[in-house]
Amino acid sequence: MIAYTDVQVLDITGPLEILASVNDARANPRLWAPEGLTPQTDDGDTPSDAYEITIAAAEAGPFRTTSGLQLVADIGFADLTDDYLSGLHTLVVPGGEGTIQAMRDDAVLDVVARAGAAAERITSVCTGTFILARAGLIDGRRVTTHWNVAGDLDEMFPTLTVDADSIYVRDGNVWTSAGVTAGMDLALALVEEDCGRDMALAVARRHVLFMIRPGGQSQFSAQLVAQHAAKGRIGEITQWVLDNVAADLSVPALAERAHMSERTLARAFVSETGLTPGRFVEVVRVEAARRHLEETADDTETIAWACGFSSAEQMRRAFHRRVGVSPADYRARFRRMPVMGPHGPIQAGSPAAGQPAMQRTSLPQPSGFMQ
Repeated sequence: MIAYTDVQVLDITGPLEILASVNDARANPRLWAPEGLTPQTDDGDTPSDAYEITIAAAEAGPFRTTSGLQLVADIGFADLTDDYLSGLHTLVVPGGEGTIQAMRDDAVLDVVARAGAAAERITSVCTGTFILARAGLIDGRRVTTHWNVAGDLDEMFPTLTVDADSIYVRDGNVWTSAGVTAGMDLALALVEEDCGRDMALAVARRHVLFMIRPGGQSQFSAQLVAQHAAKGRIGEITQWVLDNVAADLSVPALAERAHMSERTLARAFVSETGLTPGRFVEVVRVEAARRHLEETADDTETIAWACGFSSAEQMRRAFHRRVGVSPADYRARFRRMPVMGPHGPIQAGSPAAGQPAMQRTSLPQPSGFMQ
C-alpha cells in the first residue's frame, strides 16, 4: 500500500483490517467458528497468512493522516526496487486530502507507476483513483471514486469511463472503490476472489458488514445533494422534495413549481446535483421508507403511501434497486423499535428476528476535494 502525507486514515486502516482479519481467521480458526469458518491450510498442518501487508511511504516511519493520527510506513520508496516489486501481487493506492499534492509529487507517481506495472492487481480507494490515472495506469478503464469528485475525475481524465454511483468497480485487473468506507467493501471483494466466499462472508459477519453493501453511493447522498444545491431554484426544489416526499414529485410537477420547462429543469438538476430529478426523488423516497422501516411498526402499504409510492410493489422495486434488499429484509436487519410477537416484543437482532444486531452507518461527508 502506498502512503503519503494527509492520506485518509480509513482508506488505509479499513482495507487493512479486512485483510488482516483473514490472516487471523486462518491462524485462529476456533475463534472464528461462530462465523461458520473452518480452518484453511496450505500443508495440512499450519495455517499460513493469506496476506503479507506492507505500507510504503517516502520514508520509513511515521506519516501524518488527515485526522492528525500518525501511521507508520514499513519501508520507504527507495526500498521499492525492481527486485522487490517483482513479488508484488496487489497495489493499493488510498485517497484523502493529500491526493492533490501526491498527484504533483514525482516520487509518488514514479513508485505508483512502477508498482502498478509489476503488480498482478491494481486497486485504489476513494480519490486514490486520481493518482492511478495521473500515473498512467488506468487509461481507458471503467472506474469509480468518491461521488462528490466523480465529475472532476471525468473532466480531468476523459479516457476513463467514470461510474459515479458504484461502491466499487472492477475492470480487468483494476479495482477502484468509492469514498472512505467503500474501501472495506472493495477489500471484501478481494478476499472473496483470493480466499473464497466462505472466508469473505465470515469476515463480513465479524465486522458487522454487508457482504455486498446494499445500493450505490447515491443512497448516502440525498441530504448532501440538497445541501450542495442550497441556492437558487434547484436548491429550493431539492429542499421541497425532502419536505414533501408524499406529494406529486413528477418531473412536470417539479418543472411547474420551478417555473422551468421540463428539459431545462432536467439539465439544471443534473448540472447542479449530478442526478436526474426522477433519480433524486426515488433516492429521497427510499431513504424516507428506510426511516419508517427502522422506526415504526407500520405495514409496507402504509409506508409506501406515506413515502409517495403508488403501491407497496413499487416501493419494493425501488427499494431493491437502491438498497439491494427487500424492505422486509432491511427491517429485519435494522429495526430500531421492537416487533410485537404473540408473547410480547421481539427485539430486532435477537435470534427470534433471525439476524444479528447491526448498526446503520452513513458515508462521511466529503472533504471538499477539488471544489
